[in-house]
Amino acid sequence: MTNQQHPITPPPELRAQWREEAPLYNGGYVQREDWFIDRAAQWGADQELEACCEWLQDPDLNVDTYKLRVARRPKPPSLKNKALADLEQLLDIAKASGVFNPPDTIRRALEALPND
Repeated sequence: MTNQQHPITPPPELRAQWREEAPLYNGGYVQREDWFIDRAAQWGADQELEACCEWLQDPDLNVDTYKLRVARRPKPPSLKNKALADLEQLLDIAKASGVFNPPDTIRRALEALPND
């Protein structure tokens, strides 16, 4: 097989950056490998999205690339939403264990926070 550089292959500088950023796991290489796979897949998908948006900027097509980016790369859940989801899990565990019936004040306080 020939060694052809595909345009969506991460450049050496990015690979080196990933090696520096990759977490060191005591449990072995599998989790670190998963981290690299996730980064490479996301980077490749981002490159493809940007290439599509660049192509769609042709004025004759009359396409709003901002809407495409928003639809294909939605924002991750806010800290507030993550906290509410975590709280729901904790409440389920607490109720299932029968240890106590927690008050609803934490949920109400989280819900009162502004969306970020």
